[in-house]
Parts: sequence; C-alpha cells; structure tokens
Amino acid sequence: MMQYDSRPKYLNLFKIKLPVTGVISIFHRLTGILLFAFIPVSLYFLQLSVKDAASFQQLSVLMLSPLSRFFILLMLWSLVHHLITGLRFLLIDMEFFLSRQSSRASAWGVVIVEALVMVTVIAGLFL
Repeated sequence: MMQYDSRPKYLNLFKIKLPVTGVISIFHRLTGILLFAFIPVSLYFLQLSVKDAASFQQLSVLMLSPLSRFFILLMLWSLVHHLITGLRFLLIDMEFFLSRQSSRASAWGVVIVEALVMVTVIAGLFL
C-alpha cells in the first residue's frame, strides 16, 4: 500500500509553461490589484482637478511628465484587460467556451481585442 505524501510541493512558477488561459487568468487578478491600488491616486488627482484653478494647472503639468503618462497607460491597460477578461469569465460562467479549444481561442481573442483597444487609446492620447 502506498503512503500519501502530505508535504507541500515546491512549484517554481518561472519554470512552468502556463497555457494562454492561465496567463490571462493571472493577469486578470494582477490588474484587479492594480486597479484597487490606483483608487487613492485617482481620488487625489480628482481632488486636485476640482479644487481650484491653480491646482488644476499643477495637475496639468504633472500629467505631462513621462512617469505620469506611464502610470496613466498602466491604469488604462489594467482597466481594459480587467474589463475584457471579466467579460470572458462571465461568458464562461454562462457555460460558453468550456472546451479546451474554444477556451484557448477566447483567451487569444482577449489578447487581440485588448491590443486593438490599447493601440486606439494610445493613438488618441499621444497623437
């Protein structure tokens, strides 16, 4: 009779090759954390924008810095990815995309739609 080993297994996540569905799922969780972390920053920016004209001018100058633009793009990407992946997960909950092939295709669809939306957003913001 074999004995069951109840010790925890060490999994090196950098050596495991996840399928695209796993990567999409992990990024969905990470973008949720990022969106939650951006709430205080967004509220501070909102407060600066409505306080008075001088604060609005200060915020306008702050928004032109490359670091601010990076964080804005990161926040927008987080929002886009989380929204599109959330819609995919809602469809999975309604029992669509349950087979391996359709699940993989829907995950690649998320990547493609997300890329198209981000190219459109970047073109609108920076051009």
